[in-house]
Amino acid sequence: WKLFAKTDKLYSKKYEEETNLRCHFLLDVSSSMEYPKDPKAVNKLEFSIFSIACLFQILKKQRDAFGLTTFSDAIHLHTKAKSSMSHEKFLYNELEKVANTAEEKKTSSVIEAIHEIAENIHKRSLVVIFSDMLGDLSLQESDELFLALQHLKHRKHEVIMFHVSDKQTELDFEFEDRPYEFIDLETGASIKLKSNEVRAHYITKLNQYLVDLKVKCGQYGIDFISANIKESYDQVLRQYLIKRNKVAK
Repeated sequence: WKLFAKTDKLYSKKYEEETNLRCHFLLDVSSSMEYPKDPKAVNKLEFSIFSIACLFQILKKQRDAFGLTTFSDAIHLHTKAKSSMSHEKFLYNELEKVANTAEEKKTSSVIEAIHEIAENIHKRSLVVIFSDMLGDLSLQESDELFLALQHLKHRKHEVIMFHVSDKQTELDFEFEDRPYEFIDLETGASIKLKSNEVRAHYITKLNQYLVDLKVKCGQYGIDFISANIKESYDQVLRQYLIKRNKVAK
């Protein structure tokens, strides 16, 4: 009515929501994510950081809100989802800090991180997890992980889990048939052995764990995506856009 009085023209006021989506990123910054320890190659943590930075740009253009949680054996950072320019700069700064700060023997606790963010996010959101999921591979640990994921779904959140790995060495165990010393980046424990002596058993046990994880994620409606750090970032961006399109509908 005020505009009509000033301009003598009728206007229809429409409300447009500032953000279409709230997206929360969970980034595993445990020591195992620093593999491979090769200054000439991108490790799992760097791959995850670059992927998240790319997704920030997409979210920004779509005027979506986004937040970040970093964790290892504890929650290091947890922010609300916002769409402001200052918030975006703050998150980029935090990602840069993570990239430039090596964690000294930090174990992963993705279960506690998922439970905490499920409790702290009160509005329906898209939760995107970047982790190598290399915690305790025991049956008890797997059951607790599934309960944590179910907690997210119970709170009505949509979830994408990017399982970040160096497929050649971590999944396919492609090492030369000679003695190696394998060192656990999270605990410092080491073992000397010949790769060909354990390859078959290692692949079998790991595949059992991953298949079980994929099946449970499927049951809960969680998108489980294998992200190989030796491939392009298209694999992450493509899967996010597919999920984003489903959520928008």
